[in-house]
Amino acid sequence: MREAKLTRRAAIAAALMCGAAVAGQAMVPTKRLAVLRGPFKLEDLVPSSFANWRLDDRTVNGIVDPQTAAMLDKIYSQQLSRVYLDDAGRRIMLSIAYGADQADDDVQLHYPEVCYPAQGFRVTGNRVDKIALPEGTVRVRRLETQFSDSRFEPVTYWTIVGDQQSLSGWDRKVSEIRHGLRGEIVDGLLFRVSTIDRDYANGFRTQDDFIRALVSALTPAARRQLVGLA
Repeated sequence: MREAKLTRRAAIAAALMCGAAVAGQAMVPTKRLAVLRGPFKLEDLVPSSFANWRLDDRTVNGIVDPQTAAMLDKIYSQQLSRVYLDDAGRRIMLSIAYGADQADDDVQLHYPEVCYPAQGFRVTGNRVDKIALPEGTVRVRRLETQFSDSRFEPVTYWTIVGDQQSLSGWDRKVSEIRHGLRGEIVDGLLFRVSTIDRDYANGFRTQDDFIRALVSALTPAARRQLVGLA
């Protein structure tokens, strides 16, 4: 009798172990959001002109070091860099970077507060803020950066991990877990705008004007992907 009980217990334990192994395997994300979204091009999602803003093809936005370009190409699946000019002569530098796989630490999004100092800038201000839009609220990070005494560059950016806005490691982890429970591997996008302006507050106002106009001009699908708003 005792041997029979032990045999049953061993069988139950083995079944539980097998069940746990199967469940664990089922929890491993295998579907890439990048594939589920279907093919797209950032340059097609972002209009070249909208409201009173238009592309400024005459402005050269710096020369990228080849080593830096190679690193960025490794990290990101797509990048878009543009300079826009409005009727009042204000200029905005727009940079969008998209990474198809955020599960690998080596190719996760690189944040401006890390990248700017690596290029010789000082970050003299760093805070979280919100931009209220007719379509919803965007959580952003504001950076006040300075290169020597010649270039003062206020920066506003946000990131999208999976299908939600993300400004912290905690946000990222929540998105990864939520998508992971559905078997999905998250992608990531960094949306950054900046201006050259010694008056940081004025620079941020210009950026907000640009962001409001651009978000309003996006298609619903592009808005979801670039801003995390329906």
